[in-house]
Amino acid sequence: MAKKKQQQQPKAAAVPSSENDELEDDDDESVEDVELELLQVDLGDMIKMKQILDETVAAAIMERLEEDHRLDNIKLSLMTAACLFAMVAQFAPVPFPDSRPILGVCCCCYFFLSGIMQLITTFIDKDSILLTKPISEATKKRGDKKPSLLQKEKIRVRTQFPRFSEFYTLILEYQEEPEKKPMVEAKWSVGQFFDEEGFFDEVGLQKSVLSLLTRLEKGENDKKKKKTE
Repeated sequence: MAKKKQQQQPKAAAVPSSENDELEDDDDESVEDVELELLQVDLGDMIKMKQILDETVAAAIMERLEEDHRLDNIKLSLMTAACLFAMVAQFAPVPFPDSRPILGVCCCCYFFLSGIMQLITTFIDKDSILLTKPISEATKKRGDKKPSLLQKEKIRVRTQFPRFSEFYTLILEYQEEPEKKPMVEAKWSVGQFFDEEGFFDEVGLQKSVLSLLTRLEKGENDKKKKKTE
């Protein structure tokens, strides 16, 4: 290492302590770079690629905003209730055919709750991967007189990665009245974040996501650009 070589040199040629510290810092950084393990993905596995991209996007957004779990909790409650009805139908201590009314009620309730879950997934979730809370607490601490929409409203994070497509699209919009409020959108080729061997550039994607979030906070609106085009 560089440090050991310096110790073998004569005192007259000793490196100043400040330069010594810089060399040691450089050595530490080089060691960290060597130890950094990049995630490798099969480029033919589109589902896995989207999963990794979505998880990285969500992690980057949650560095600035807090996730809103309310809709997830509602879905978990519905699934739990459906499972309870299924368990009652399966393990009720009533012999057949006396258990027919119980089975009928449990089956109806199970399919009803499953239908609600499907409606939520189709018409509410759609392509969203994350819902966030407003950062009103941070606004109060800073004492902002005119907080931005990002500081006082929730946002929805949407992603699209069509089958057989190389382009990954990220959309950030406000949850309430999205058609009347700004939204920002970015489309990237997955080649920007995956090399030929499938190694993933997580840091590069996180920087791009935070840059897009900053655009939304500044009030930029990609809807207007689409209309002009």
